[in-house]
Amino acid sequence: MHKEAAHKVPVKDYEFTKDLSVDELVLQMDGAWGFTAGKLATSVNIMESMINAKGCVKFFSFTGNLVATGTRGVIRELVKRKLVDVVITTCGTLDHDLARCWRDYYKGSFVMNDSKLHQEGVNRLGNVLVPNDSYGTIIEKKIQGLLQELYNEGKREVSASQLVREIGLRCCNESSIQYWAAKNNIPIFVPGIVDGAVGYQMWLFSQDHDLKLNLLKDEGELNNIVFDAKKSGALIVGGGISKHHTIWWNQFKDGLDFVVYVSTADEWDGSLSGARPREAVSWGKISEKARRIMVEGDASVILPVMAGSLFSRLNKKKK
Repeated sequence: MHKEAAHKVPVKDYEFTKDLSVDELVLQMDGAWGFTAGKLATSVNIMESMINAKGCVKFFSFTGNLVATGTRGVIRELVKRKLVDVVITTCGTLDHDLARCWRDYYKGSFVMNDSKLHQEGVNRLGNVLVPNDSYGTIIEKKIQGLLQELYNEGKREVSASQLVREIGLRCCNESSIQYWAAKNNIPIFVPGIVDGAVGYQMWLFSQDHDLKLNLLKDEGELNNIVFDAKKSGALIVGGGISKHHTIWWNQFKDGLDFVVYVSTADEWDGSLSGARPREAVSWGKISEKARRIMVEGDASVILPVMAGSLFSRLNKKKK
């Protein structure tokens, strides 16, 4: 809201008409305001502007835990519809995305007998249950087979993004984020790729094969993307290495021009995950003039609503 509009724009109640769409509901949030609702409405407006801005490179950063849930479908759709240009994420994304192409994860609870689950070969991720056969076993089979194929073809060095592209093309199906990223030539950068099952399988293969992982090649590609960009924007979900890598590289082009953060983290402990966009302005990672917002809340709730509204608006403009 513009400062000059303070005390002049009244708060409005929600009105539930027949067949109310997700976008109509989000549009009402802008008038209803209501704490986080107003921020969610603003985030969709910023995302729409970012997508429509000419010459704007659109980054999408998120953490892998979301891919263990149905939110994977939201992420996949953003990539499939080419609404993002660059993905920066964690190794967990590769793991869960690949595994769920071929095996099911299951609904559980935050409070369960974890010792019993361990004895039964079931891993708990929050309230999602991941049996060993749905995770480590299938990932090992697919990745070891892929690495052997690449090795037999004469590959002796790959960057992380090249490896992810091959996983998408050779190991995944159309339900996969990596599949659509590869099909649409959207690079996926995983700066912490050794921190997960896919990275571990890469290390394991390297013990008796001279296949190298070149992370610095990825950094060179990111350097070129950032320096060639006229503008840049980012949807950053969660924190950690994927968040920081996104804002770190964008400081070299005078900061991001559009930013939407979605996170549950607090800022009082000084963590990067909880840091608000205003802090990144002080580092030059976000432009002083950027349109920016942070939506506090669970991304498994916020992203589907945000995406549903965004897709509806973009579809209307095509007609």
